[in-house]
Amino acid sequence: MIQRVQTIFLFLIAVAMGVALANPIWEKVNLQPPAMARLTALVHTQQQTPLQQSGLPTQTIPVTYEVSVWYLALLIALVGLSSLYAIFQYRNRLTQTAMCAVNALMLTSIMGIILYRTLYVGKEYGNPADQGTFLPGFYAIIAALVFNALANRFIRRDEKLVKGSDRLR
Repeated sequence: MIQRVQTIFLFLIAVAMGVALANPIWEKVNLQPPAMARLTALVHTQQQTPLQQSGLPTQTIPVTYEVSVWYLALLIALVGLSSLYAIFQYRNRLTQTAMCAVNALMLTSIMGIILYRTLYVGKEYGNPADQGTFLPGFYAIIAALVFNALANRFIRRDEKLVKGSDRLR
């Protein structure tokens, strides 16, 4: 039935993925020289102000580097869509469990991409000791991991209950 507890968790996964798509995931601000890096679901942006040559009056125009990370947005959207699909598979708990397993794999790969982009690529930028700040998009992905684990747990609990009642008949 669609009014089960796992439906709420599967819906919350879809909401969390929407939040992750709409909000920035990570940001790093460096004050000396003025620079900023930001990771969203679609693009990894680095903006730097070049250092002035000694004694030469020059205009300092910030230089922006953008790297497309469209595959991150694609994975986030796939997790959201697959969790919405799993909601309507309430009659087939095996399919729901499989969709939760696929979601777990995709969420793990999303976290791997984000950690690679922030900890390794972001370390090359600015102060290596400063790791930057994780923003609401990152925490939404962590919440989706927790909701996925809870949904999977309640789906398995329902399956166990159904198998137990079949034995009694």
